[in-house]
Amino acid sequence: MLCFYRFARYKISFDHPGMDIVKVFDKTFRLSIPERDILDAVDRIAGNLNRDFHGKDPLFIAVLNGAFIFASDLFKRLDFPCSISFVKLASYEGSESSGLVKKIIGLNESIQGREVVVIEDIIDTGISMKSMIRQLEELGPENIHIASLLFKPDAFQEDFTIDYIGLNIPNDFIVGYGLDYNGYGRNLKGIFTIV
Repeated sequence: MLCFYRFARYKISFDHPGMDIVKVFDKTFRLSIPERDILDAVDRIAGNLNRDFHGKDPLFIAVLNGAFIFASDLFKRLDFPCSISFVKLASYEGSESSGLVKKIIGLNESIQGREVVVIEDIIDTGISMKSMIRQLEELGPENIHIASLLFKPDAFQEDFTIDYIGLNIPNDFIVGYGLDYNGYGRNLKGIFTIV
């Protein structure tokens, strides 16, 4: 059974029951990471965080929009006192070499002297995360740790440490499990790679 969802500017189609191929707008994607593999990766990260942060009361900072599903699934698996905040990185013209700076917006909690864990859906070049780390360091945390569900080692251009990585993936365009194409596809349970 082929299902279609049509909106004024949007069309996504997928083949039930397998849902191995989806089309979002003009692009076709094939399932590359099933939901079970994603949740296994979330379990591994949660297990490591439970080990490393037992009794430390860290603040988790989830980067919107892409990390909201990962953050939700991860946070439910943590068995120690902790809190979470959600932020966005907004682009504006600045003085960095690219001329485009990503500024953190939405962080209302003090991170002075706290253990901070940044939750990200994917790190590819690392440029945005490096900018985020610099801004967070100015606020005086005890330590900053990075937890990313996905990592593209072939695209990575920076030198910071990613403390918790769910899965290494190729440098391909993907959607699903929070990742989007023009705002759509985030609700797909698996991760799909462009064909």
